[in-house]
Amino acid sequence: MKSCGVSLATATTAFGDEKKKMAAGKASGESKEGSLSLTAEEREALGGLDSRLFGLVKLREDGARTKTLLGKAVRCYESLILKAEGKVESDFFCQLGHFNLLLEDYPKALSAYQRYYSLQSDYWKNAAFLYGLGLVYFYYNAFHWAIKAFQEVLYVDPSFCRAKEIHLRLGLMFKVNTDYESSLKHFQLALIDCNPCTLSSVEIQFHIAHLYEIQRKYHSAKEAYEQLLQTENLPAQVKATVLQQLGWMHHNGDLLGDKVTKETYAIQYLQKSLEADPNSGQSWYFLGRCYSSIGKVQDAFISYRQSIDKSEASADTWCSIGVLYQQQNQPMDALQAYICAVQLDHGHAAAWVDLGTLYESCSQPQDAIKCYLNATRSKNCSNTSTLAGRIKFLQAYKAHHPTTEPVLGLSQTSIAQQSLPVHMITSGQVDGLSSPAKRKRTSSPTKHLEQLHANKDNLNPAQKLMLEQLESQFVFMQQQNTLTLPHNCTNLTSAEEPWRKQLSDSAQGLQKGQSSHLSGPKDEQSPFSTGSAQYLQAASTGIQKQTGLRTMPSNSVTQGDALNHLSSHIATSGGQQGIAFTKESKSSGNRSLEPEASRHAADTHNGCTIIVKGLSNHVQQLMAEHVCNSNHEDCTLPNLLMSDNPQISALLTEKTSDRVGTGACDKVNNIHPAIYTKTNNSFASSPSSVISTAPPSPKPTEQTTTHSVTSLNSPHSGLHTITREGLENLQNSKKPDLPLINHKPGPRIIPSMSVSIYSSSTEVLKACRNLGKNGLSSSCILLDKCPPPRPPTSPQPPLPKDKLNPPTPSIYLENKRDAFFPPLHQFCTNPKNPVTVIRGLAGALKLDLGLFSTKTLVEANNEHAVEVRTQLLQPADENWDPTGTKKIWRCESNRSHTTIAKYAQYQASSFQESLREENEKRMHHKEYSDNESTSSDFSGKRRKGPFKTIKFGTNIDLSDDKKWKLQLHELTKLPAFVRVVSAGNLLSHLGHTILGMNTVQLYMKVPGSRTPGHQENNNFCSVNINIGPGDCEWFVVPEDYWGVLNDFCEKNNLNFLMSSWWPNLEDLYEANVPVYRFIQRPGDLVWINAGTVHWVQAIGWCNNIAWNVGPLTACQYKLAVERYEWNKLQSVKSVVPMVHLSWNVARNVKVSDPKLFEMIKYCLLKVLNQCQTLREALITAGKEIMWHGRTNGEPAHYCSICEVEVFDLLFVTNESNSQKTYIVHCQDCARKTSGNLDNFVVLEQYKMEDLMRVYDQFTLAPSLSSSSS
Repeated sequence: MKSCGVSLATATTAFGDEKKKMAAGKASGESKEGSLSLTAEEREALGGLDSRLFGLVKLREDGARTKTLLGKAVRCYESLILKAEGKVESDFFCQLGHFNLLLEDYPKALSAYQRYYSLQSDYWKNAAFLYGLGLVYFYYNAFHWAIKAFQEVLYVDPSFCRAKEIHLRLGLMFKVNTDYESSLKHFQLALIDCNPCTLSSVEIQFHIAHLYEIQRKYHSAKEAYEQLLQTENLPAQVKATVLQQLGWMHHNGDLLGDKVTKETYAIQYLQKSLEADPNSGQSWYFLGRCYSSIGKVQDAFISYRQSIDKSEASADTWCSIGVLYQQQNQPMDALQAYICAVQLDHGHAAAWVDLGTLYESCSQPQDAIKCYLNATRSKNCSNTSTLAGRIKFLQAYKAHHPTTEPVLGLSQTSIAQQSLPVHMITSGQVDGLSSPAKRKRTSSPTKHLEQLHANKDNLNPAQKLMLEQLESQFVFMQQQNTLTLPHNCTNLTSAEEPWRKQLSDSAQGLQKGQSSHLSGPKDEQSPFSTGSAQYLQAASTGIQKQTGLRTMPSNSVTQGDALNHLSSHIATSGGQQGIAFTKESKSSGNRSLEPEASRHAADTHNGCTIIVKGLSNHVQQLMAEHVCNSNHEDCTLPNLLMSDNPQISALLTEKTSDRVGTGACDKVNNIHPAIYTKTNNSFASSPSSVISTAPPSPKPTEQTTTHSVTSLNSPHSGLHTITREGLENLQNSKKPDLPLINHKPGPRIIPSMSVSIYSSSTEVLKACRNLGKNGLSSSCILLDKCPPPRPPTSPQPPLPKDKLNPPTPSIYLENKRDAFFPPLHQFCTNPKNPVTVIRGLAGALKLDLGLFSTKTLVEANNEHAVEVRTQLLQPADENWDPTGTKKIWRCESNRSHTTIAKYAQYQASSFQESLREENEKRMHHKEYSDNESTSSDFSGKRRKGPFKTIKFGTNIDLSDDKKWKLQLHELTKLPAFVRVVSAGNLLSHLGHTILGMNTVQLYMKVPGSRTPGHQENNNFCSVNINIGPGDCEWFVVPEDYWGVLNDFCEKNNLNFLMSSWWPNLEDLYEANVPVYRFIQRPGDLVWINAGTVHWVQAIGWCNNIAWNVGPLTACQYKLAVERYEWNKLQSVKSVVPMVHLSWNVARNVKVSDPKLFEMIKYCLLKVLNQCQTLREALITAGKEIMWHGRTNGEPAHYCSICEVEVFDLLFVTNESNSQKTYIVHCQDCARKTSGNLDNFVVLEQYKMEDLMRVYDQFTLAPSLSSSSS
């Protein structure tokens, strides 16, 4: 394979000289030095090795020999760099990074990549470097930066040979980050690629099906799973996992059929899954849940027993066992099971709630309160408000019943002093509860208690307390031996007895732990990070109501387990295909699969926990000690951090390798990606830097990845781990700008280049042909020789706090003359004004807004389609989670559809209901508003209480001039610059319709209807008129600050472009982001300038109409093209086809603005070159190009796979061409599907001569007068 952007020419010369020196060394007996030379053949072989071979080296016939060569090359490079005191060309470090990556020495690879980055200003041109850097970030769980690196690879080289691997890893990371739409897109892109990658196609299909499941799209998931089962030669483990998911969905999902039918299917699927994989503890657990739900208690116990035996300790299983015992009126057994659950997972909210319910049923309110408080402290508690109410009730009850006697025999001490919390339980006790092998050696609990009592003097105080508790429990258990099952108790004996035996093992565990110290709160995870197979899995749990507050764990696999479902166990570094799955109980390492932040998802649909071990270099589970104190922003860097001196010891010494090797887990503690800032402040360094160009100054870091995933790294090395705590501090502390964020001043609009835009098309094509690939890039249309697009940093200096609520620019119109006054247009389009409110426009122009009233709309087209968004009614300046416990950015809504007539009925009934509520308030005025404080308290409860559901009618299309003739004609009264269609509107030159942009859309609202935060498509301007009768409240942030909002979205696991989000104003003010806030009244027009971020909420009942406008200004075009390229980087479709639009503007418009002209001309130049280059390449390859042409009104074309715009040359499958469906592909996607394009025909829409003529005729027009602009 060719080396991607890395030259070894300098290294070859250097090694030639070095070889002579080595020969001299040999003559003097220095044979060791001589071994560091490379032969010409070795140097030639190394020239073809870079990061693109990662995971494939061992697949080569000479894999072992290649590894040896790589090791030798690393030693040679290090020796040469040392002797040169680090003063070597940047390519040395890039290639050294590649070699170390191929050897899976990630710390050294990271160090070398960091040095290359610091030395090479245009590092972004090197796709192999970006790919290698992304792999290293991926290894260290630094998803935020891995995503950026991988996206830039695809941007600078869309045909990159490892694109499939990149799409796979992006899909996995977005799945972890809960960005399911992006994840699905990348999985689909990986699936259509015929090149090899780490996972097989059936595994990728499984992830796609699983995405549907975790989004509760159960029918789509079921269809995808069943289709997967029909695959020929489906590996047994894949089959078992698919059947497991189908079984759990039938049990837990909203599928068709009654409960009995669903449970029958669920049990059948799970039994088939166990036939394929009898050792799946998760399937046994699910089967137990199914049996429990239909009352088959004995079968449930047997299944839970099998689950414990197969998968070791599982908090979910113990919690379910506790519920089962509690349902059978066996409180002592339930108590012990719940204790096991919270020992295994101190944050298991369901177990704490169930334990509290148990105490409450036994009239022990104080202990119940303690349990409920523990549940509410869990990050995963989904019913905090309900528990808070229960706690208050119990506190009131306790005040009236202060002398309640305990029933469970746990003494009079409070629960905080008892054995329930994890930090009060010894590791030996946990061992005794979790290991089946140890259970077999267990003797009777009486014997253990006698031994412990005899050895009482050697116990520490806490252990003595636990002994007393055990003794009291044993006495109570003897007293309770008459408790039996309500039905057929004798049949349960065989299933129940092992559990009684195992539960008594806590005494044995205490005995084992006599010599150990009780772990404190900071060490509560320590008992679970030792041993060969303990706690490999901690399935995510939710809360499902059983009876009262009793809950069962949901075993929902959340984003943290997104990769923890399926993958092949690769015997070599990520290259071999074929599947040999590891079992939960068989792993050689300790890996909790579930991050603390996501163990209790609200979703209760998903339970797949198969271990994934296929991606060589997958994300590492974090299990070692804390690197940073989570209570402080600043992190103390681990020993991996070393300064950069002339000897570059951090890069070359073996100490680094020892501390951060690829060996067993115990060697990989305290690895924390360090952060540095370059001395020139032009770039910020990497989050995992171990080298800086100056004495390093550790910076606090912030990382958006809040979930960790099972390792898919090098299988021969056991488990490569990095501390979870270290990455959590990387996530939670403040984020500096890392290497993918450029701090250099923005590039010029037109970069300097040897091809002039003022040359003729013939001269341009000749010059471009001579430049070849070293000249113009082949993909982007913006800013050649400049880095990929990046969000802007926050403007400096920051605004003072008193400037963060600026007054909104407003224009008050009195008559028609004011509306057509030219300075109004100039004021609105001025980039300094992010928003302009034109007050009184409807009155000044005598617009009949009644044409857009609900009544008129119903009379005109009552069956017209309306998209409905179901939302929660909240205050305009706040956004709470559904439980009302915390402010969040995520602003979800459910989509449905109705008609104008039905929504009008809802709108009217909502208004009438509000009137009734208002009348009731007036009638009870004294009761509700005796004083001001009562009123404010009530509003506070409304804000944080259960939220009312509302429906917002949105995206109502008014483009049909036959249906809406009167309405559209009325809008022609508007000034030209805000009209839907005008010569000075870029969108009017598209030649086809884009609904909602160059057509009118209507919005029908009730109070609280929200349009979440966004920028308009491709940063075009927007016009919005409030029809009334109610008002709307707007929030606006200038375009300069969109990068800051993008960062906030990333911190909250949201996609700035695709997700629904509602900013927290407190966050914005803290970040010094100015927010314009104003009320739009009926008849007011709001002009949103190019790139402005905004979000809107209706205050009253009203309708609005809106559309987009593209002023013919350099600012508008520049922002539109920049967003076009940013969308490409983010794999998001650009609604406005900027290439197509640029050519149409060149045909139709005389441009007098020099800056605008230069940008459009430059776009034409690049596209002209791309068309010629591609055409000549196809002809050279012998591929026929068929004339197709264009029809009037034909939309621009996009790739049906990756959704990039396809201009002129369309790649269409033979089948699609014969059927005249013309499903278009871009060249890159076509080649991924069919390497030699045999399955495609190429259709041409423009003759080259036509494009050259348009290019030559597009010249700078004479300047127009300001009055006509």
